[in-house]
Amino acid sequence: MKRSSAAPRRQLPGSPFNVPEPERILDEFSVLDLVTHDKYGLGTVTAVEGLDAVLVDFGAHKARISIPCTKLTKL
Repeated sequence: MKRSSAAPRRQLPGSPFNVPEPERILDEFSVLDLVTHDKYGLGTVTAVEGLDAVLVDFGAHKARISIPCTKLTKL
């Protein structure tokens, strides 16, 4: 005979599976900030479109990058 248990399994306090994800601190960009991008390299922020995107001049290439972007880092 099987005993059906409706109670969910409890997680132990030291379980590695119930660790909350750390909060990601979002970078706030302003004009003339130096940034680096994994694909494009070093650049300068030329415009900020609110909390949605930034325009970055990478020298030979200009790009509009939506934020948050894991490949874009403020220096």
